[in-house]
Amino acid sequence: MYDLTIAEAVDAVRTRSVSVVELMESLLARSRTLDPALRVWETLDEDAALDAARSAQADVERGRLRGPLHGAPIGVKDIFNTQGVRTTSGSPIYEDFTPGFDSTAVARLTAAGAIMMGKTVTTEFASFDPSPTRNPWNPRHTPGGSSSGSAAGVAARMFPGALGSQTSGSVLRPASYNGVVGLKPTFGRISRYGVTPVAWSLDTVGCFTRTVEDAGIMLDALAGMDELDPASSAEPVSRYADAAVNPAPPRIGALRRFFFERADDEVAAHTDEAIGRLARAGASVSEAEPECDFDTLLAAHRIVMNVESAVSRGPDFAARPDDFSPNVRGSIEWGMMAPATAYVQAQRRRAAFRREAADLAARFDALLTPSTLTPAPRDLTTTGDASFQAPWTTAGLPAISLPSGLSASGLPLGIQLVAAPFAESRLLSAASWCEGALGHLPPPGEG
Repeated sequence: MYDLTIAEAVDAVRTRSVSVVELMESLLARSRTLDPALRVWETLDEDAALDAARSAQADVERGRLRGPLHGAPIGVKDIFNTQGVRTTSGSPIYEDFTPGFDSTAVARLTAAGAIMMGKTVTTEFASFDPSPTRNPWNPRHTPGGSSSGSAAGVAARMFPGALGSQTSGSVLRPASYNGVVGLKPTFGRISRYGVTPVAWSLDTVGCFTRTVEDAGIMLDALAGMDELDPASSAEPVSRYADAAVNPAPPRIGALRRFFFERADDEVAAHTDEAIGRLARAGASVSEAEPECDFDTLLAAHRIVMNVESAVSRGPDFAARPDDFSPNVRGSIEWGMMAPATAYVQAQRRRAAFRREAADLAARFDALLTPSTLTPAPRDLTTTGDASFQAPWTTAGLPAISLPSGLSASGLPLGIQLVAAPFAESRLLSAASWCEGALGHLPPPGEG
């Protein structure tokens, strides 16, 4: 039962072939078995989760479904405020902080009928230093970050979906490393109100699931204008889950320069093979080459992230500097010293690339790159290299990572699809079609 996707779970609950309580009990038992080794949960109150499941099941029996996610258990990255449940942001500074309200993302999922199982482990302030979470495919390899617990928990079948966030590559990279679907929508598509900030012009709420359809179901609940988030967009929303149903063969632009040059030989060869499979299955694939100097763009991204992190974390750093891990401390200190001219020039570089990338993406249903340079590194002192994901974060474009196979060492590999701003429906349609052509990965340990 723990292996049900969101769509399967919701349908089983609706048709009463599975009760919400049975589903929750199965996932909690799975968590008890796996979490001592994987360390996915920061906060898990089994009694509260079961009480919520009983309440949801009582509504089923009364014929009252709360919404399209009714009864679906969800993990929540521990930077999202949750009323009455502590939100640590992965920092000792906030180890006892209990918010008095839900973040907009959590509130919207709850209103759609989802059940928050608990809070998943994040790296400190959703930044650089690794978390204690382990990769379920091989615990000697990093699960990525900063949404490490959310990605690993979905992969390990501890919950079918989870909230994450991305400031550089913190949804797309751990999704690839853990062999799950990771969706980072357009900047402003999902409200960040009540989410611990890293960098205000980069932070983007995303989600993890095991299928593209499930990602669309979650986005349906999450997307939309929120006046409490100044960056929230009023761009109209669509029915995103519908886009993943019966998709047509997509027009794909393969980005080789920079991405294939930087990827290791196995990833480059695997991505070439995946492109060939998609073309043989009916996709229209052609080369797409942006003029951007990606190294300059990544440098601009780092400047913006460091400066804005110094602003968002400045008061905490001034009060308790010794409670910051080395990499977060370094980012803040660098951001405090950066000249204003460097920040302005970096924002100009970002704006220029955003225009170029949006124009290029508009010519296709999706652009395609490898999700990551390598499979998950065998190095627990890092969360991995974000250089393949950061360009799309800095441009604010929607992107999704799909599992595409396994490496020779048995670790997941992924492809990354990118679309034009607010073209999530087109992106999900293309991703769903590619998912069908490439197939699904087995659960960790069964490959």
